[in-house]
Amino acid sequence: MRKLAFTPEVLELIAERFKALSEPARLQILQCLRSGERTVTELVDETGFGQANVSKHLQHLFNLGFVRRRKEGLFTYYSLAGKSVLQLCDTMCGRLEAEMKVRNRMLAG
Repeated sequence: MRKLAFTPEVLELIAERFKALSEPARLQILQCLRSGERTVTELVDETGFGQANVSKHLQHLFNLGFVRRRKEGLFTYYSLAGKSVLQLCDTMCGRLEAEMKVRNRMLAG
């Protein structure tokens, strides 16, 4: 995969996506979508967030390319835009696990 040059414009786009992922509610919505597509109603039930809140976050995630949506009758179904969407989260979880192991050894030691 070819890497983009880190021009100021590219750095701004990257920062915008990191900002989107800095919101725990958005991460929770993405985590729910990991197991398959959902409607707003299903995401409201799974997350406990209000409908307006979920819709607002989904719109933001859609605008930044993190999620896809498709209409079927009266319902709109949301899904992850690709398998790589949560790679950064998985990487961070691995990093957190490693940090916890080191801390636990220090506390035990």
